[in-house]
Amino acid sequence: MAEHQPDRDFVEFVSGRVLWLRRIAFLLCQDWHHADDLAQTALTKLYAVWPKARSADNLDAYLRTILVNTYINETRRPLWRRLVTADTGILHDLPDRVHDSDTELDLRAALAELPARQRAAVVLRYYCDLSVEQTAVELNCSPGTVKSQTARGLATLRRILQAQPSL
Repeated sequence: MAEHQPDRDFVEFVSGRVLWLRRIAFLLCQDWHHADDLAQTALTKLYAVWPKARSADNLDAYLRTILVNTYINETRRPLWRRLVTADTGILHDLPDRVHDSDTELDLRAALAELPARQRAAVVLRYYCDLSVEQTAVELNCSPGTVKSQTARGLATLRRILQAQPSL
């Protein structure tokens, strides 16, 4: 049986973006297992609207928006609040393929302390290299909100990283 054309288009699009999407999810949630779940949820949501979505001007941005919105919505649920207060072993769950330096581990730990919207703004602006306007579209807020969330997030990151003892 031949694969249906829209399904083939979806598989081709997704196959080149799974690792990219998973990395962004990890930077948001700081846990590889949860990042896998977030990426899978985002891809499922994209598949549900694929006939409409594939005509988007920037399909990568469309998918990234789904991911970020999924992450932010999950952080609003009471279960998420209970899970993040527990010892989740965030730094012990890194993939074997990368040997992170102490600085990268410090930055990831500091990112984990940011509120969800600030973390999303910082990740979109500096990891995904989006403009203020593009980030505002993805977070469904004003450019001013992006600027303030990013500024607060960066200030918090600086404070956390400067407070750590130097070796």
